Order: sequence, then C-alpha cells, then structure tokens
Amino acid sequence: MTIQLGCIADDFTGATDLANNLVRSGMRVVQTIGVPTSPLAADVHAVVVALKSRTIPAAEAMAQSLDALKWLQAQGAQQIYFKYCSTFDSTPEGNIGPVTEALMDALKTDFTIATPAFPDNGRTVFKGYLFAGHVLLNESGMQNHPLTPMTDANLVRVMQAQTKRKVGLIDYKTVAQGEGAIRERIAALRTEGVGVAVVDATSNDDLHRLGPALKGMPLVTAGSGVAIGLPANFGLQPSLQASQLPAAKGSRAVVSGSCSLATNAQVAHFKASGRPALAIDPASLMNGQSDAVVQQALAWAAPLLQDGPVLVYSTAEPEAVKAVQAQLGVAEAGALVEHALAAVARGLVGLGVQQLVVAGGETSGACVQALGIAQLQIGPQIDPGVPWCHAPGDHGGVHITLKSGNFGTEDFFTKAFAALP
Repeated sequence: MTIQLGCIADDFTGATDLANNLVRSGMRVVQTIGVPTSPLAADVHAVVVALKSRTIPAAEAMAQSLDALKWLQAQGAQQIYFKYCSTFDSTPEGNIGPVTEALMDALKTDFTIATPAFPDNGRTVFKGYLFAGHVLLNESGMQNHPLTPMTDANLVRVMQAQTKRKVGLIDYKTVAQGEGAIRERIAALRTEGVGVAVVDATSNDDLHRLGPALKGMPLVTAGSGVAIGLPANFGLQPSLQASQLPAAKGSRAVVSGSCSLATNAQVAHFKASGRPALAIDPASLMNGQSDAVVQQALAWAAPLLQDGPVLVYSTAEPEAVKAVQAQLGVAEAGALVEHALAAVARGLVGLGVQQLVVAGGETSGACVQALGIAQLQIGPQIDPGVPWCHAPGDHGGVHITLKSGNFGTEDFFTKAFAALP
C-alpha cells in the first residue's frame, strides 16, 4: 500500500494533534509509535510517525527523523510533513532547525516553509511573531517552560539561530492574496537565497489559502494547523468515516505530567468537581523511592475506579518545578517523573482501565512506550488538537488520548470521556 502524506512528529501528543487535523479534513490516518520495522499494513491516506525527539540532542533527533523519512519514502509518501509544537518549542541548538535542514538535504530540496500557526488553539503568526492567545509567545508562560523556555516570539530570528540556511518571511499581506501571490513570493525568496520561510497565518482561512501553494513541495514543516489545507491537494474532503473507532469499555483514568498553565487549570477543575485526585511529589521519587510511590498510587486508585475517572498527577506551578530541578537537575527531574507516571499508567491498565487520558508531551511519550503501544488509529476530536485514539490489543485494546500540555479547555479531564462512542 502507498500513502499520500508521510509525517514526522517530534513528540507523541504533537503527532496525535497533527493526525487529528488530517482526519477532520478527510484523511484516514494511522499513527505509529517510533519508526516501524515492517511495511505498512493499513489502508490509509497518511501515516504520522511519532518520535520523542523534541528535547534530545540534535544529532539524535536528526538521525531518528532521517530513519522515519526512509521508512515513509518506502511506503510511497508523496510529500513529507515535519511537525513540531505550535509554541515552536526549541532552543538555539535545535531541534527544529537541525531536523529541518537534515530532511531538506535528504530530500534534495532547497526550500521549505515553517509556521506553527494553529488559530483554533490561539496560536497565530503575524509579521513573523508568534502569539499565544492575545499575547506574544514570550509573555504566555512559555518563557517558563522547564526544557525549552521560549523567550523570543520573533520566529525568523529564532529559526535563523538554529539553521545555516537563510530564513525569510511570507507575510500576512501576501497570504491574504492566495495561492498565486504565495507562489510568487516563494519564487522571489528562492532567488534571494532563502531556504526557509516563516509564514504568517492568523486564521483558518489563511491556512486554507496557504494549502494549495504547498502542493508538490517535497517538505512542509509546521505545527498541526497547516494540515487542514493539505488533504484537498490529494482530492479528499471531510468525512465522518475517517474518525470511526471501536466502542469504548473498561474503567477510566487521567495521568498528568504537564506543568503548563492550561493543564494546571484542568487539574484544578477536576479536583474542584469532587473527583478523586492524587498528587505525586517529584521529590518523593528520589533515592530509589519511585517504585514504592507508584505502588502506593495504584493501591489508592484500585478501589475508586469502579465509580468513575481518577486522576494521578505531578502537575505543579513553575516555582515548584524550578525548586525540584534545583535539587535534581532538569533532565533527572524530568526523567524521574516520566518514569513514575508511565509505570502508573501501565499499572492502571493492568487494573482494567481501557479509557486513558494522558496530559503532557514528554509524559505521553513515556506512557505510550511503557504500554507497548506500536500503532494508534485516530478518532474523533475532543478539543482542537486533541483526538481520541485506539490502540488494538487484548480485551478490546485501549482508548487513549495524548493531550499537549497547553491544549484543551478547563473541563477537559471531565468532558473527554463523554466524547467516546
């Protein structure tokens, strides 16, 4: 079987975010966890290869992305889509720039675009500046991100620091004029030696205008928003059949490791509703105590699952996160929490949970790997950028949603389960 669109995502929640927008626009999509070792067996239009490469060393991220590219090319992918976060999570060392250039070199292409715009979730680009809601990215809370603090909203400047190629801009005035004007601007930028162009987009209409201009471009790099304008290039239209999943059953649970403002609010809402919630203090995981903490969490959850969803979380305010990082170091603190929450998720599934919400990109990656999930079928949207998925397996498999930390309304943890058939 061959596919039209081959996608490489730098984290697991971002992969489902992208897959969700493709499904909503009519594509049948499978998400793989890591690079598959065998040919594609599903009849789909697109495959999203989910990597955990956002915050690893740039050389490793490039190698993993190139492995994904080779597999997608072997499946006949006509176009490649490198997907990163709508908040452009990266540092001057990468990994967005280095991975983009590695893919461009492998595809032998001299030009691509870059835009994290996702207006449905308040991520817009104007004059090259990224906004989160009504504020610049560096005023949105992302400046406090524990791994990739975003202190500059100027994407041309941010991208230029990560790339050897010249970075330019396709501004809102050009985008508003549609496909012809965008193609003319691309041609002009190429003659100026520009290899990567940041693209303005403040609405879905902008993304739909951009889509046709990207037809035939070997490589597209973007957040998930650009995806809404691509399926039409392959003659596809929105269809409810693209998002059908098996009927849900089993117990329900939420595991949250994100420390974003949005997830903090979601945890608070869940607790305020009177539902059972257990906090895991990262400091309690030190000195080899992780396994004991996990077992205590599972013992707490076991008698409660029959009455509805439970929440196990390590979500905390930025000040608390920084205090733990000061004790353990940034990488060690993150790894401890991810390992513990992944073990909790695996234990919850062992207790009969078959409907699982996971919040946080790094947490989602750890949980999916701990559960041994190799492939996800993408289903209906809960909130913009966050769909339910289904992982086949024993006893009907597991329905799981992988929520980016910044996504979802305050009541996400409570309303998510009502969106399942």
